[in-house]
Amino acid sequence: MTDESLAEQRMSPTAQAIGLAGFLAVCFGAAALGGIATGPEIDGWYRTLEKPSWQPPPWVFGPVWSVLYLLMAVAAWLVWRRSGFRDAAVPLSLFAVQLILNVAWSWIFFRLEMPGWAWLELVVLWLAIVVTTWAFFRRTSAAGGLMLPYLAWVTFAGALNFAIWRLNA
Repeated sequence: MTDESLAEQRMSPTAQAIGLAGFLAVCFGAAALGGIATGPEIDGWYRTLEKPSWQPPPWVFGPVWSVLYLLMAVAAWLVWRRSGFRDAAVPLSLFAVQLILNVAWSWIFFRLEMPGWAWLELVVLWLAIVVTTWAFFRRTSAAGGLMLPYLAWVTFAGALNFAIWRLNA
């Protein structure tokens, strides 16, 4: 038998395309929910904060997050395509948890204006991403690899969040 799993062999191209569209919708839906909290605060409260000199310019964040949500969606889709929902319940549940934590961070940091609590939540998010990435690697190395840029960016975001919190304590 080739590297393809039985789930992949039984799944039609149409079903695979619908699955990919579903994972894209979920990930970009999460992005939209985070954006509801973030958008109004960028030119408001966030603008008033002291920020470290190494913070990227504001225009960087949108494109980076768009690429990361795309990579996350494809990673989850690869895990699903390999095993289906039932056999991939654990890694896909971990994925859902980290996605919920991702959205929650935006609400805690921006809407609630609580950088300290947001940093603590981000530590939990980072751990959830590590566990999800490990679970994805166990299913397919491509899916795990697609999660690595996200992990790297959230690591950087954690340092930035911490710096902003301390500068504005």
